[in-house]
Amino acid sequence: MKHILSLLEYDYDSLEPYIDRQTMEIHHKKHHQAYIDNFNKAVENYPELKNKDIREILSNLNKVPEDIRLSVKNHGGGYFNHSFFWKILKKDIEPKGEIKEAIERQFGSLEEFQDKFKKLALSHFGSGWVWLILDKGKLSLLSTPNQDSPISDGKIPLLTLDIWEHAYYLKYQNKRADYIDAFFHVIDWSNVNKNYQEAIK
Repeated sequence: MKHILSLLEYDYDSLEPYIDRQTMEIHHKKHHQAYIDNFNKAVENYPELKNKDIREILSNLNKVPEDIRLSVKNHGGGYFNHSFFWKILKKDIEPKGEIKEAIERQFGSLEEFQDKFKKLALSHFGSGWVWLILDKGKLSLLSTPNQDSPISDGKIPLLTLDIWEHAYYLKYQNKRADYIDAFFHVIDWSNVNKNYQEAIK
C-alpha cells in the first residue's frame, strides 16, 4: 500500500483572512506531499510497514527497524501531524460540548486556555508543534520539536498548531503571535470535541 496525500475537505481559501490561500496550497501540496513521498521511500523495502496505518507505526516506533527509524519518525511524523492538523481547521466554529467543559475545568476558562496555549507556542524555540492532548485522562498542553508526535509517547492529540515558519511566513512573516491569534478563529471545535469524545471512551 502506497500512502497518498488526502484531499482537504475544504477549499484552500476557506480559512481567509486568517490563513491565506497561497500558504494553504503550498503547505498542503508541497510540504505535506514531500513528507509522504519521503515516508514512502523510507518504508518501500519493508512490506510489514508499507501496509500499516501511520498512526500505528508512530505509536510503536521502537518496533521500526533502527536503520530507518529516524526517517520514519521525521517524515512519518510530518505525514501524520499535517493530516491531523487539516482536520481541526474550520472558520467560525464556536467551542461547545464536552471539550469546552473539560477545558474550563482544567484551565479555568477558554480564555485562560488560549493564553497558556499562546505562551507555549511563543516560547517554543525553532520549528515544531503545539498540542492539546489527553494524557492519562487529563487535558494538558505540550510542544514537540520538528515533526515529533505525541502519539509516539502514548499521548492522545486533540488539537494542534503547526508552528513551522512555512505554516505562516507568507502572511505573517516573523509575527508568530499574530498567527497564533488568527489560529483561534479557525479551530473546528466540532472535530476537536469528536476527538475528545473518542479519547475518553
